[in-house]
Amino acid sequence: MAGIELSSSAFGDHAVIPRHYALEGENVSPPLTWSGVPDGTAELVLLCEDPDAPSGTFVHWVVVGVDPHSTGVEPGSGPPGGRELVNGYGRRGWGGPHPPPGDDAHRYFFRLYALGEPCVLPDAPSAGQVHEAVDEQHLASGTLVGLYQR
Repeated sequence: MAGIELSSSAFGDHAVIPRHYALEGENVSPPLTWSGVPDGTAELVLLCEDPDAPSGTFVHWVVVGVDPHSTGVEPGSGPPGGRELVNGYGRRGWGGPHPPPGDDAHRYFFRLYALGEPCVLPDAPSAGQVHEAVDEQHLASGTLVGLYQR
């Protein structure tokens, strides 16, 4: 399966996410760029999740309907054409990292999926619901992992 290259100018893969993007900072969504979206992609779906959260995988950002011809997103913006769903904080859009103080660094998985048909999700999906909706039908995907600790 083809891979999408997903990166950020704010942090490298498996590197620390700057405080500016965290909930305790300015809570601004980070800049992302991508390439390698395959032909035949109907939409992109963006997910950011923290599998290290004490109560189970926490959703920080879910965006459906992202323009498959887009190549990234600016800081503090939603991806082009995308519809931001409700995150684990109960708010629409980006919700920055906020692990419990004293925890080891949590991992924040940014995943971009290229889908051949539109994705149907509830307005406040769990990470499991997103994975279930995209795992069977994605044409390609890319992952970027950021770390954050308080």
